[in-house]
Amino acid sequence: MMMMMELTEFGRNLSKDHAPVVPISMFVAILCLCLVVGHLLEENRWVNESITAIFIGFVSGVIILSLSKWKSSHILRFSEELFFIYLLPPIIFNAGFQVKKKQFFHNFLTITMFGVIGVFISVSIITAGSWWLFPKLGFVGLSVRDYLALGTIFSATDTVCTLQVLHQDETPLLYSLVFGEGVVNDATSVVLFNAVQKIDVGRLNGRAALRVIGDFLYLFTTSTALGITAGLLTAVILKTLYFARHSTVREIALMVLMAYLSYILAELLELSGILTIFFCGIFMSHYAWHNVTDSSRITTRHMFAMMSFVAETFIFLYVGMDALDIEKWKMNKLSFGTSLGIYNTLILLILLGRAAFVFPLSALSNYMNRCRSSSISFKNQIVIWWAGLMRGAVSIALAFKQFTYSGITWDPVSATMITNTIITVLFTTLVFGFLTKPLIKYLLPHHESQSQEPKSPKEEMTLPFLSFEESTSTNLLRAKNSLSMLMDRPVYTIHHYWRQFDDTYMRPIFGGPLGNQSEC
Repeated sequence: MMMMMELTEFGRNLSKDHAPVVPISMFVAILCLCLVVGHLLEENRWVNESITAIFIGFVSGVIILSLSKWKSSHILRFSEELFFIYLLPPIIFNAGFQVKKKQFFHNFLTITMFGVIGVFISVSIITAGSWWLFPKLGFVGLSVRDYLALGTIFSATDTVCTLQVLHQDETPLLYSLVFGEGVVNDATSVVLFNAVQKIDVGRLNGRAALRVIGDFLYLFTTSTALGITAGLLTAVILKTLYFARHSTVREIALMVLMAYLSYILAELLELSGILTIFFCGIFMSHYAWHNVTDSSRITTRHMFAMMSFVAETFIFLYVGMDALDIEKWKMNKLSFGTSLGIYNTLILLILLGRAAFVFPLSALSNYMNRCRSSSISFKNQIVIWWAGLMRGAVSIALAFKQFTYSGITWDPVSATMITNTIITVLFTTLVFGFLTKPLIKYLLPHHESQSQEPKSPKEEMTLPFLSFEESTSTNLLRAKNSLSMLMDRPVYTIHHYWRQFDDTYMRPIFGGPLGNQSEC
């Protein structure tokens, strides 16, 4: 009898100890289901991985909601710490690690205009529009900081749907612009969001605006410098110590841990971890990746892509479940008409915010690169505008960070904004995502999309560095020619001189192929 009682008590303690394991196991099982369903739908380019994950999350939420007697649709509770510490780093690092650096830096000026200047324009329109229209719709209670944060939340884009339809070999310029702008846009949105948190809302004036811009530039430059330093330090360690003599596992582990360390250090120093780990990924792939064995190169590329894929699937799966969060919907005191008006307002502001910078900045880019044989056509501009209409993981995370505490919503206004964000993400991902393929097929028929990125004539790119061994007049003439070439072809000239500097000084120290083998 005593033995039976002890076994019963042991079983109870065991069930208590394993209580957190049950929801984790269920969530992992659903993640596996997403992988299987995504594989079966691979040929159907109307449905991408994010749409599949959202749909499965929604169905899972309905089942869990019914089993819990309409109390909760969640298996796990999402928090901003979970996203920013565990889920976001592999996504951003893989984006930097896998980026095609040659195309990215060829179009870096245009990408920066879209991803930085464009975000400021979009944030201004969304903030001003919501500040003006929300009270007219009967929705009040947001502070000045909330409106500014709202602009950054809905300016962060998700270009996955468009990138899955575009082909990099067929449309290299368009693919590079969409991909590059998506990454820089996310980084800029998060940096600007962090800068907004430091604003003294009681003293909004011109000086406050300059302070926001100053904080943004400080975060942008210091975070980028930290990421570059981490990438170069990793390359030096791998090249100097040659870990592969004893174990290839160590060199892979070092790359992973150094990347994550750079992100954590940036967060501890109150910098932008996104920007840091993105540039860390770029410089690791450009230098450190060439200092490991062939097997480690293959392993790292597949491993980083896998980690990013699982993290993105996790987020969209949770979004599908969170759409049925009864607690947030009960806390939302607005009528159906008012809620619908807010959703429509946000969608309209997103559309206007994108159009306000994509078309003017494309015209500016075409003027600056007027000597190139190809420019951003109007059809390509429409695709770029459409690609940035989808909202995704970063918008969700920023909304949770602004309007919740440890994943818990405390008041009706915050609950309304969380549900607004989730519905906007669902609508833009599902509706705009479904329409992406037919739109691109209509705008870019196959015979029109076989355009390659123009290459700069080699004869125009043969100017060497200044030399102390030659006469002053020769160096002055060379500098004059370089300046005229810079004014005529700024992007290609900067890229050319970077490649010269890279091959002459950087690669011999940090590693990588030389000359024509260089990717960047």
